[in-house]
Amino acid sequence: MRLVLVGPPGAGKGTQAALLAAQRGIPHISTGDLFREHVTGRTPLGRQAQEYLDAGTLVPDRVTYDMVRARLTESDAQKGFLLDGFPRTVAQADALAELLAAGGQTLDAVIEFDVPDDVVVARLRDRGRPDDTEDVIRNRQQVYRRQTAPLLTHYADILVRIDAVGTVEEIAEWVQEAVTTPA
Repeated sequence: MRLVLVGPPGAGKGTQAALLAAQRGIPHISTGDLFREHVTGRTPLGRQAQEYLDAGTLVPDRVTYDMVRARLTESDAQKGFLLDGFPRTVAQADALAELLAAGGQTLDAVIEFDVPDDVVVARLRDRGRPDDTEDVIRNRQQVYRRQTAPLLTHYADILVRIDAVGTVEEIAEWVQEAVTTPA
C-alpha cells in the first residue's frame, strides 16, 4: 500500500501514520525526519539542505525529492509506504508520480486529515512549545491551505477525506476503514 498523508500541522498525521505503518508493516516516511537524518548524518543531501536552512530559506524541491527518492529505494519501502510531508505541491506530486511510474507503481490513496482551524490551534497550543503561539499557528494554517489546496484537487480521484476530530483510537479506526474499503 502506497499512501500520502496530508493535513495541517496538528491534524494528527504523525500519530495516525505510526499506527497505520505498524498495522500494515510499511515505513512511515516523514520529510521532517528525512531532513534531520541527512543533516545530522552530514550526507551530501544533508549538507545541501543545511545551507538553505542556515540561510532561513526553503529547501528546494529537488533536494527534498532526492531525499524521498533515495528513501523509497530502500528495501522496507518496496512493499509500500506512508509519505508524510511530501508531496506538498503539484510539482512535487508530478515528480513522485514519475518516480513511481518508473517502477510500475502508483499511489493507492491520498488521505486528508480534515480538522477545523480552532481545533488545530487548541491542539498545538496544548503541546506547549514556545513557537506555538496562536499567530504562528494561524500563519502555518494559511501556508498549508495555499500549498495544499491545489494538491487536493490534483489528487481528487484518489483522495480520501477523514474527519480527524475524535480520539486517537476513533480516528485510527476511520483511517483503517478508509484504506480497506474498495473505492
